[in-house]
Amino acid sequence: MSPINHRRTAGAALLAAVALTAAGCVDSGRSQTGDAAVDECPWEPDTSVEAEVSIGWQRIPNGDLVVKDLGLLEACMPNAQITWTEFDSGGKVVQAYASGDIDLALIGNSPSVLAMSPDNNLDVDVVWIHDVIGEAESLIAKDADVSSLEDLQGELIGVPFGSTAHYSLLQAILVAGLDPSTDFAITNLEPSAMPAAWSSDGIAAAWVWQPTQNELLESGGHLVLSAADTAADGYPTYDLGTADRTFAAENPELMAQWARAQDHAVGLIRDEPDVAAESIAATLGITIEEASEQMAGYTYLTAGEQAGEDYLGGGMATDLVNTATFLLEQGSIAQTLPDEEYASHVDPSAARAAAG
Repeated sequence: MSPINHRRTAGAALLAAVALTAAGCVDSGRSQTGDAAVDECPWEPDTSVEAEVSIGWQRIPNGDLVVKDLGLLEACMPNAQITWTEFDSGGKVVQAYASGDIDLALIGNSPSVLAMSPDNNLDVDVVWIHDVIGEAESLIAKDADVSSLEDLQGELIGVPFGSTAHYSLLQAILVAGLDPSTDFAITNLEPSAMPAAWSSDGIAAAWVWQPTQNELLESGGHLVLSAADTAADGYPTYDLGTADRTFAAENPELMAQWARAQDHAVGLIRDEPDVAAESIAATLGITIEEASEQMAGYTYLTAGEQAGEDYLGGGMATDLVNTATFLLEQGSIAQTLPDEEYASHVDPSAARAAAG
């Protein structure tokens, strides 16, 4: 496997129910947190789990949103105390781990490595792969004449620093034989701030994920490069499920139920995509058609696939090493762990439990 990377998080916010419109947005009898009502767990609930768990989530169209919207964790662990907190950048997730505010969270490869690095020295393990990123995370340019990175030399590009998007942007620049520090002006910009910067001509381009990417496209932008291109060059990116190591070790039954719920959501995405798209649309406040289009920009892996040697069963450790090497070369971290230690930050046990 080859190098990889980073991504998103920040700010607590609960979503309200989405009103049904002629455009097809989902309403549904969802609760005040935006979750759909679920009468029963798809399997035998585990009533023995009574732990409190704080979960960090992001507005990314994958199984995590399906799990949240359908209330699967609440249905399958009825005696657990579950809190969901929204983040919009990977750096914010790392901060939340550092302050002890979360136990589980979606985060990209790059922020995961930042958390593990001696700079932060956090006991955060990779326990799941929410998705493999493709065209859902891309470089969007404003000028219709821009067709390559070379056309953006000297221009200001917005990207959330420390994210998978930042990693992909820097890798793409290096692959193009250019220098990110001298050939471009790159600014740290959270997705939520991009539309305003875009409309005021504050940036010429942005490398960002959905749904912000669609906002820029609908405002006249066009796609120049994507994470699918950087993956083809040997630098894939992922949205990862991570866990505080101590919490995971102390709550194996909860972790098994969590992974089983995530695997169930992946099954819906792959086998009943319209059902999954409804949950994602409701959570993101978009139409089902838009949710389906966004989902097409990712690849989703089952628990069995993840537990194999290409991913959590082996390859992910190599990916973390490669990511750390890149971040060190770029000055994003001051020191890496010994190569063999990255394997200790990959725990496939929950995925194996979910795979049966």
